[in-house]
Amino acid sequence: MGVAFYLCVAATAIQAAPNSGKISGVVLDPSGTAQMGATVLISSQQLFNNSQIQLLTNERGRFATSSLPIGIYSVKVTLAGFLPAMQQNIQVSDQRTTLLEVMLGSVFSSFGKLRQQPNEKAQKDDWVWALRSSAATRSVMQYDDQGPQVMVVGQANSEMANAETTRGGLVLSSGGDHPGSVGDLADSPGTAFVYEIGMGNEAQLLMAGQFSFEKGAGAASFAGQWLPSGKEGVGPVTTLVIRQSQLGPAGPIFRGLRMSHDDQLALSDRVSVRYGSELLVTSLMNRATTVVRPRGEVNVKLGRGWQAATTVAARPWGPSDSGTPAGVDSALNALNGFPTVLMRRDHPVIEDDLHEEIGLSHAAGRNGHVSAAFFHDSSEHTAVIGRGGAANGADFLQDYFSQAFAYDGGRSSSSGARLAYTERVSDNTDATLVYAYGGVLTPDGNNSANRTLRSQLTTQSRHSLAARTSTKIPRLGTKVSAGYQWLSGPAASRLDAYGDTFYNIDPYLSMQVKQPIPVLFSGRMEIEADAGNLLAQGYVPVSTNRGQVVLVPSYRYFRGGLSFQF
Repeated sequence: MGVAFYLCVAATAIQAAPNSGKISGVVLDPSGTAQMGATVLISSQQLFNNSQIQLLTNERGRFATSSLPIGIYSVKVTLAGFLPAMQQNIQVSDQRTTLLEVMLGSVFSSFGKLRQQPNEKAQKDDWVWALRSSAATRSVMQYDDQGPQVMVVGQANSEMANAETTRGGLVLSSGGDHPGSVGDLADSPGTAFVYEIGMGNEAQLLMAGQFSFEKGAGAASFAGQWLPSGKEGVGPVTTLVIRQSQLGPAGPIFRGLRMSHDDQLALSDRVSVRYGSELLVTSLMNRATTVVRPRGEVNVKLGRGWQAATTVAARPWGPSDSGTPAGVDSALNALNGFPTVLMRRDHPVIEDDLHEEIGLSHAAGRNGHVSAAFFHDSSEHTAVIGRGGAANGADFLQDYFSQAFAYDGGRSSSSGARLAYTERVSDNTDATLVYAYGGVLTPDGNNSANRTLRSQLTTQSRHSLAARTSTKIPRLGTKVSAGYQWLSGPAASRLDAYGDTFYNIDPYLSMQVKQPIPVLFSGRMEIEADAGNLLAQGYVPVSTNRGQVVLVPSYRYFRGGLSFQF
């Protein structure tokens, strides 16, 4: 049985030396009885610090350290007759005392779990089946001398508790929401599932799958994630995605594989590093392409509420709310984790955007956050999505399910800046405002029936302003998200695609509604409707040597679904 870990606010201000903090806690058995004489070993996880502290719990099961250098620690608790308990990545700062509750498990309590009744709460080591239909974020509780501050983005705590007891799930949907790439979920009716397996006290194995079929052509995906720490954004994460789809009943078969590994390292109490890489292998028309893409990020705490970061990556990391239980959303999202697949001279290539960024962020009040960044984007193969008569050319890769095509727009390079503000307006409402300036591919204005599409595309600078809000209606439980991004001119590619993904923003008007509905059986049911570019804006007509085409930087789509959780 693992550690039931949570942080709670210190009752009084910390009386410690500068740049130091404390760890205090209590050790309990499965029935909640305090345990005297338990050995508590506290170790620093920092690279050049191997110091350890050993303590014993008193008659009330409590332990406390003296002043500790601020940083990241692990705590191991042992006691005769009980299974050892281990908790890693415990943050100690000079602004608060970190309080722990450690619950020791026994062999008998493990046997008890095998006799667990269906209506009892599933524990971490059970098979836990769950369902998500879109990316979810988790609540983060911060503590300072003024008391607890709860910042929740997405699900409420009650929903998280319900998710932990969910035993199974299934998603029935009308298709994907990003047509144009054979590497993404097909834009046709599909079924998806996901489940979570607890491995030991902490480790998690997340598995997801999806299958769709339409007009004699099928597509299937499988994704698996291994999290030894059991938490997203904490410790290593290994992901494997396998995808196969047929482009029409008699068309070629696309096969893709993506393997990635990410980890993080604390160099000191103020400097941390995230790093990783991914291997992409695609096969189309009996021709294969292999790409390796490394990525890294360095975060530096500059002072109270200030943080700087430098990033080199092709796409953002997933949710990193340190200390929260690992969720199954990341496995479902991994099904859509392939970059856009393109054709160049009858050979498959992969969109290869490289994003370099230097950013600065600061907490604004209790519920706000402001950040600024300067970035540079470069690509040898820039994805352009469209539709039209030119789709029969060798360089136009037709998406059978959506009647869209993906085209290699060629080289693109630009620098830009971003300013973003996010705030938790109320317990049920979040708001995001983002301004960005950067380069996009766009036609040069000299349309000619004798020119190729690629020769007409040039990099030009654009401004964008985006706003997004998410709210939950009390009692009804309806969750509504809506956003709009304005662009200052025509564009054939995304402006700051990295930032759009990070802040969950789509060009032009988008909306998502989720409505729980009552059920007669044990479990939950939810209807979801997701729409993008509702006003059909941003379409760019171009004349080429293969006919008239319409470039679509943001495809108009509607995706509906029904989810079951039991």
